Formats: sequence, structure tokens, C-alpha cells
Amino acid sequence: MTSAMFTQSVPVFKQMLTALKTILNKADSHSAEKSIDPDAFLQARLYPDMFPMAKQVQVAADFARGVTARLAGIEVPVFDGKEKTFADLCALIDQTLAFLDTVDASQFEGSETREIVLRPGTPKEKKLSGQTYLVSYGLPQFFFHVTTAYGILRHNGLAIGKRDYMGSY
Repeated sequence: MTSAMFTQSVPVFKQMLTALKTILNKADSHSAEKSIDPDAFLQARLYPDMFPMAKQVQVAADFARGVTARLAGIEVPVFDGKEKTFADLCALIDQTLAFLDTVDASQFEGSETREIVLRPGTPKEKKLSGQTYLVSYGLPQFFFHVTTAYGILRHNGLAIGKRDYMGSY
């Protein structure tokens, strides 16, 4: 029997990251076809105090890896976060998907009650059960950054819609 915690996380991360990679490839092609500097998309923001599009993708990938690793009880893989191009961001997504493929559903057994500590050792330290961490923190954070990356690209003229956002399911 597959853990519900696994089913509610890893396949969701894989679906959305695969769709995001497709969108990034469309944005890259669009910028080339229209002679638009790719940084116009990569550095675009919805509002000045928000992360640029490239950082939204990086953070989404970070959440997919971090949530998965913490729930599986393994070390969180850390990447350098220096992606500057669409190709770099797609490679980051590929690395994240490859990591997700290494995690087995059996590693999630009992993760709903596993204690997850956010910001350990700081005044903002917070302890959550695995279930609360996934449903109330990890997934909402992941979707926020994926959706924001999508919204930035759509707002800046990329012809994408809900089907692109959802990908294959």
C-alpha cells in the first residue's frame, strides 16, 4: 500500500514541475521568436517587493525537494540557486525531478506524525507534524511559487492558459 503522504506530495510536485518546465521552454522560444531579451521574463515581478520569475522557479524547486526529503526522513539536497537562463531553470527542474525519482513511497510511512522543525534554533522555530507540514505549509508554499511564476509569464504576454499550468495528469 502506498503512503497517502507520498501520493499527496511527490506525484503532485512532479506534475507541476513538469508543466512549469514546459512553460519555461515556451517562454524561451517566445523570447527568441519575438526578439525579446530573456531577462525581461526572467527578472519580471508581479510587484516590486516580490521575487523575480527566475527566483520563483528556484523556490518552487526548493520546496519540492525540501518537503519530499523531510517527509522521507532524508537529507535535503541543496543546489546553488545561481540559475540565470531558461536552460538553467529547466536543468534545475530536471535535477529536482531526478531527486524525486530516487525517493520511494515506503520512506513516507509514518511521515504524517514525523516532527518537522522549521527554522530550527531561531526565534521563528516552529514544530509541525508531517501532515500539517505538508498540507498547511509545504504544498501551499510550492503552489504559491509555481503559480506566481506562471502569473508573471502570462502577465508579460506569454500565451499560456490553465491547460499549460496543469500539465498532464
